[in-house]
Amino acid sequence: MSDLPFSISLDLALGGSGACPRAAFDAALNAGALDWLRGQARSLELLSIVGETADIDAARGVAAAFTKDTTDVVVLGIGGSSLGGKALLALAGPAAPRVTFCDNPDPDSWSRALAGYDLRTTRFIAISKSGGTAETLMQALTAADAIEKAGGGKYLKHHFAIVTEPKPSPLKAFAEQIGAPVLDHPLGIGGRYSVVSIVGLLPALILGLDVAAFRAGAKAVVDAMLASDGAANSVLAGAALHHALAGQGRMRETVLWCYADRLATLGAWWRQLWAESLGKGGKGSSPVAAVGPVDQHSQLQHFRDGPNDTFYTIVTTDTAGKGPVAPRERADALGLGYLAGRSIGDLVDAEARATAQTLSRNGRPVRTIHVPRIDERAFGGLMMHFMLETILMGRLMGVDPFDQPGVEEGKVLAREYLAQK
Repeated sequence: MSDLPFSISLDLALGGSGACPRAAFDAALNAGALDWLRGQARSLELLSIVGETADIDAARGVAAAFTKDTTDVVVLGIGGSSLGGKALLALAGPAAPRVTFCDNPDPDSWSRALAGYDLRTTRFIAISKSGGTAETLMQALTAADAIEKAGGGKYLKHHFAIVTEPKPSPLKAFAEQIGAPVLDHPLGIGGRYSVVSIVGLLPALILGLDVAAFRAGAKAVVDAMLASDGAANSVLAGAALHHALAGQGRMRETVLWCYADRLATLGAWWRQLWAESLGKGGKGSSPVAAVGPVDQHSQLQHFRDGPNDTFYTIVTTDTAGKGPVAPRERADALGLGYLAGRSIGDLVDAEARATAQTLSRNGRPVRTIHVPRIDERAFGGLMMHFMLETILMGRLMGVDPFDQPGVEEGKVLAREYLAQK
């Protein structure tokens, strides 16, 4: 655990009035899920890619071109093609290029966006694993049309970069038609797991982030899992807790509650990962992403006194002593002695600890994750932790954590409706 960029405590989940039954937890630990995942280590590309560099080297040229004479970089993708890179946007510094993720093709928003860009200096990255994602294709086609109408048709190849699987597809054909560069989406990594690939790391390179540190954080989690004795591994323990609580009828929801604004978009990425991987065959639990302290004033009442069928993960960082300080004299004069001389980071630290204790004292199972420093290595570690935890949970549940039949059905029906019109 010492090599990981975060620490995890299960004390509140396995002790107190809201504890997960230890026997159920131990049974899940010993169900063989970790041995199964270790057996996939050589064939599962998600585990091996974190030790590679060739794909990053290939992407550096595209990233360099996309930051030259550029005002805006627009990422076109939806779901797993967007949410990972969008989460990493929180790490960008003030001097980073302006990168926007247009991941929801609302007609009003997309029309306003196209009208607002200087199309002479705007670049578009279109990402689709299959190369047939209707939303991304629609955005790419209409963006190219807008550039052509603005007089830039002969420069289209300089305005686009494509990330898709190395096989024939509409998006690959579009790239070939205009002469745009193409980076290969890994064949063995699904969209919601693809943040560790060039899908997440091309935008990260453009933002100037340390992608080597990101992969190092992810690799530290993989290495710790492969080397552990099972019971001591945080990935297996997280999956075992979820599964044991589900068996007790206490897992209708699972909440990821991050006490840092820079982790808010991590919650959106995790929500898709959990829902799309595990909601199958009448099984699964609803993922809820919360941000503290603000959600103490919108959801804590329900979490504390509503149905006791939810597992909570509270994620904190080092905030104590950080930020502006309330002046002692004025705070004391207002009868606010508890705030006098305290920083706003002290307040957030106290509220995070209080929320975890409040939930636990009221019979709610709580796990805490502490991330001392929010940086690329921490993001890589956290994201890999949640991906592996989700995969192990799928194994324990008896569902395939890699497919998404419900999503595919919706895509087919949408195309049929469009064809009718």
